[in-house]
Amino acid sequence: MVFNLRWGILATGGIAESEFSISIRCTFVEDLLHDPTTRGVTDVTHTVSAVASSSSKSSADLFVERLQIPQPCATYGSYAEAVNDANVQAIYVATPHSHHFQHVMLALKAGKHVLCEKAFTVNAAQAKILCETAQKKGLFLMEAVWTRYFPLSIEVRRLVQTGVIGEVLRVVSDLSIGADPETAWNADHRMVNKNLAGGALLDLGVYALTWVFQILYHTLPPSQRKAPSQVVSHMSKFAGTGADEDTTMIITFPTTTPSALPNRTSHAVAMTAFRVATDPDNRGSAGPSIQIYGTTGHIQIFGPAYRPERFRLVPTGESGDASTVQDVSMPVPNDARGMFWEADEVARCLRDGKLESEGLPWDESIAIMEVMDKVRQQGDLTYPARIESTEYPLAL
Repeated sequence: MVFNLRWGILATGGIAESEFSISIRCTFVEDLLHDPTTRGVTDVTHTVSAVASSSSKSSADLFVERLQIPQPCATYGSYAEAVNDANVQAIYVATPHSHHFQHVMLALKAGKHVLCEKAFTVNAAQAKILCETAQKKGLFLMEAVWTRYFPLSIEVRRLVQTGVIGEVLRVVSDLSIGADPETAWNADHRMVNKNLAGGALLDLGVYALTWVFQILYHTLPPSQRKAPSQVVSHMSKFAGTGADEDTTMIITFPTTTPSALPNRTSHAVAMTAFRVATDPDNRGSAGPSIQIYGTTGHIQIFGPAYRPERFRLVPTGESGDASTVQDVSMPVPNDARGMFWEADEVARCLRDGKLESEGLPWDESIAIMEVMDKVRQQGDLTYPARIESTEYPLAL
């Protein structure tokens, strides 16, 4: 039997600015509207049952019209109305991450399952409370790091777990976008506005970190996963607002993967920046955005860290025989963005009665938030107390 998941969408903006303010469309909703069979999925489907805008019902109406969401689809001028819609099973929170804690709590308190955009929260304390609340109420909760559910990501993790490149000792990951913050955004824009928890780290760096964690942490069995033993970072701030514009992290893990070698550590370099670009010509000429170093091989991943579509497997060999190098292309089908794979994961988890996804369990989202907390502490990056708060409800 096919399982259909009925979604409620909180915010008609938020992730609507997917390509870092280039797009004005809500790509998550657009991907939900694709026929699942065109991506080889026959066990789950999706329905957008409600859309809510915090400003007005008319904004929600325009959103539904613009994206041609099939009727019936209820529209609301407040988030409270949407989370209390009896026809909605799961809420997709697409508001700025400064508001995630309040809006996820709103949905959980209303008894709704939640998929919340990255960064999960502003700090780890908020993330822990959300997970504890979901656990107590028996509700599903997941951070929407869509990259985790790409077939390419799953295949790269499989290659690491099966030892194709030996023991992985190092990962280098970068998501930098080549945007001049003085001209790209005004001071109120979510990318640089500290009142919205703006800055490169929470908005972009989370993708660099997700590759670090999904390789050096997630590829181990759950019982062997260990949080980083050391985090060292450097941060530069945007003078216009004080948000971070360039952050580099060196992260040490107290084990290796996939064999968890005794008395051996692994480490990663995760980078993010506004002014310089990982891929300056948007053609891949600058090389891979992620590099995974193993004792018997190397995996290079091409394309932006959030949406890669190609990787190269380079085994160790004295002859340097080019024929042993494997180039693998795994494009997103149907000219879509690829957010439907995370939605499919949510649907399957709800169908199967799971509270969290094995692809990104709660403890891993919290561990990543703890790393970002340490980086912010080292860089003396603070946000207004009201958006760092764990008080609920709290008007923002």
